[in-house]
Amino acid sequence: MHKKQTVFSAAVLALVVFCVFNAPVWSADGVIYLKNNIHAQQGRRDIKASFANWTNPGAGHTIIPVNTAVIVDSSPSTFRRSVFSFTVQDSKKTVIMEYNEKLMGMSVDDYLKLITSPNPVALEKLSAADQKGIKDGKASIGMTKDGVRMALGYPAVHMTPTLEDNKWTYWTNRFKSVVVEFDSSGKVIKTP
Repeated sequence: MHKKQTVFSAAVLALVVFCVFNAPVWSADGVIYLKNNIHAQQGRRDIKASFANWTNPGAGHTIIPVNTAVIVDSSPSTFRRSVFSFTVQDSKKTVIMEYNEKLMGMSVDDYLKLITSPNPVALEKLSAADQKGIKDGKASIGMTKDGVRMALGYPAVHMTPTLEDNKWTYWTNRFKSVVVEFDSSGKVIKTP
């Protein structure tokens, strides 16, 4: 009898530990904060964005800034395979986010952990070049990798497998990509 209780207790403990370490970054009230800008395109009816971070999708280009408070509209179990959405808290606008788990090599929950936080990001510790680039939504010479990630978004993993790479690929739109190059110290030396 004690063996069954021990096995059951161990299973419950393992489940609790799994849930704690794999829980989404959502706060108790559902509000989370963007850790980087999200470049999007305002359409007639909705705002569309992509995991590929369209840095200049054309007419209707809009930037949802770092530290914007959002609520993910779909629970992890109801995400559609290629789309999830979130609501910007100050405007109540919904953003439809295109997402490809296969190309990114991670689940939607893991991606959300990369791009959101339960608390705002401290920008004041960044250099003036980084802060300007983040505000403008552009990469410029002298910015750090953290600054570029916050300005342009997390680069798509299938083209930039690791942030340790010194060339990060972004898409300006669905059809054209650009590369931001860094030197060995992690500062931008070439922009599109």
